[in-house]
Amino acid sequence: MANKVELLAPAGNQEKLKIAILYGADAVYIGIDGYSLRGSAGSFKLGDLPAAVTFAHRHEVKAYIALNIFAHNQDFDSLPEILRVVAKSKADAIIVSDPGIFYQVRHILPRLPVHISTQANTTNRYAAEFWRDQGAKRVTLARELSLPEISLIAGRSGLETEVFVHGAMCISYSGRCFLSKYLAGRDANLGDCAHSCRWKYHLMEEKRSGEFLPVFEDRRGSYIFNSKDLRLAAFIPDLIKAGVSSFKIEGRMKSLHYVATVVRVYRSIVDNYYKLGKDFSFKREWLYELEKVSHRRYSTGFLDGESELEANENSTYIRRYDFVGLVEECRLNSGRLLVGVRNRLRIGDELEALMPNGNIMSFKLETIILGGEDVLEAHANDKIEIITNKPVMAGSILRRSNTSIKETDMN
Repeated sequence: MANKVELLAPAGNQEKLKIAILYGADAVYIGIDGYSLRGSAGSFKLGDLPAAVTFAHRHEVKAYIALNIFAHNQDFDSLPEILRVVAKSKADAIIVSDPGIFYQVRHILPRLPVHISTQANTTNRYAAEFWRDQGAKRVTLARELSLPEISLIAGRSGLETEVFVHGAMCISYSGRCFLSKYLAGRDANLGDCAHSCRWKYHLMEEKRSGEFLPVFEDRRGSYIFNSKDLRLAAFIPDLIKAGVSSFKIEGRMKSLHYVATVVRVYRSIVDNYYKLGKDFSFKREWLYELEKVSHRRYSTGFLDGESELEANENSTYIRRYDFVGLVEECRLNSGRLLVGVRNRLRIGDELEALMPNGNIMSFKLETIILGGEDVLEAHANDKIEIITNKPVMAGSILRRSNTSIKETDMN
């Protein structure tokens, strides 16, 4: 469908890239080690970039390269070589926030589309028009915008607009934070955030040295800097009507389970909306699925204009399901699944298989074959075979519940 909104997913490594594509992403964003706002665990080595882009293109998925650090002089020494590899890989766009990197990209690769990162803090139509006049194709809007503000920019800027719809939020304005650099010597604006905002803090009055004052009741410490996670699933139709071009999912550092589940949920919402139009109705099962990934309490951020409080009561992640394995191969004639184990598995476990087509199969684990022998349990990094009569697909995510999900959890 022409002009259908794009679903943009995180690709923290080659395996996550494949899962994002398998579960329905239209495009992926890839960070280059040292030049994106994630550490090496959420970025690609430069030499791995061509293969990653080729894989995406083979599956008719676009690949965007994140070079969105706020660069210092020395960071430009390697930039020409990086851009040479980006050009050779035939990436679809580069994501930048720094005007210096933007200038170099436009100078060295004038035909390559440039997307402006959310770090550039675009909060109004005139800022978007400025970037348009410099030659940018797309702008990722600041998270601090309401729906009417997003609609105005999308309708009048003449740029493609991209909006974060799901994932972690930073307590700082558009992610511009110096706390990690100050406390840990790790610069968040160079992709090395120590997440200092999630540490425990106490308050001390200046004339009461050594006397720590509680700032809330939780005995585990203060979490005044902690943010909730963003979840705009229920607002997808509104954002489509507002003219947004791309829905972005945060999470290059998250697990395969997170990437698969979140991409599949938003894929289903978008497709259902375009298929049903005015007959579209939001399904509670989508929220139920999003509760199964590890997350902090959800928020709608600033979308309603009232700026729902970002501050979280604590830094604890909600983990109702454990990611226990990835189905690497399905041998239908024997009912055997080759599984890469990610967490302990035992005979008798009740498992769910989330499949790339969105279907979910539940089954009881009755057989574990490790090294050709039946065993009672398996552990992370084991390669095992399991036998089931369920039609589980290759690429399926296996998970195990560790707590129930209540109706109130989904509000």
